[in-house]
Amino acid sequence: MTKQQANWSPYDNNGGTCVAIAGADYCVIAADTRMSSGYNILTRDYSKIIQLADKSVMASSGFQADVRALQKVLASRHLVITWDLISYYYNKQMSCPAMAQLLSNTLYYKRFFPYYAFNVLGGLDNEGKGCVFTYDAVGSYERVGYSSQGSGSTLITPFLDNQLKSPSPLLLPAKDAVTPLSEAEAIDLVKTCFASATERDIYTGDKLEIVVLNASGIRQEYMELRKD
Repeated sequence: MTKQQANWSPYDNNGGTCVAIAGADYCVIAADTRMSSGYNILTRDYSKIIQLADKSVMASSGFQADVRALQKVLASRHLVITWDLISYYYNKQMSCPAMAQLLSNTLYYKRFFPYYAFNVLGGLDNEGKGCVFTYDAVGSYERVGYSSQGSGSTLITPFLDNQLKSPSPLLLPAKDAVTPLSEAEAIDLVKTCFASATERDIYTGDKLEIVVLNASGIRQEYMELRKD
């Protein structure tokens, strides 16, 4: 007679897909709004994107309870650092590369019981150039020209590799990884990625939320996706 026991996990994967593309003077971050658990759709209108600073936006897939906890920790730490250090001494907001390091430190601090969150951080650097940072669950990160995370990333990443052909970060001397596409072309490419991914991935769909950062500020766009 075999012994049976209940298996319990503190994690759940709520699906969804995130994409970010960096341009010469802009950054595009996008994610779908479907949140699932197994074969059940919990909601069709859930935003996976949060603005962390004036020029930094994060999109996250994975376990959305952990994502919310991570967002709250980042928001509070950013507030403390901004008011205590940056604003007082330099009278400016935290840059996107600085926020990228803060996110890495926050994830690494929880490495023995990690946030089940897979993040893409995008924004503008101190020179006004688009930047994208991609992460694993325990804080390892690198600056890239584009990235995709989530349940549809295995479908979208090969397509982005084919279309954008970002140089390897291991090349010496280092080459600029930002895409040569215009802002409008990058947005169209993101829409094409998600329209294709929703045909194959049941955890991606319903509506696409797109956030665009440039010198003029931040704006949002939406596009309807498949709902089945």
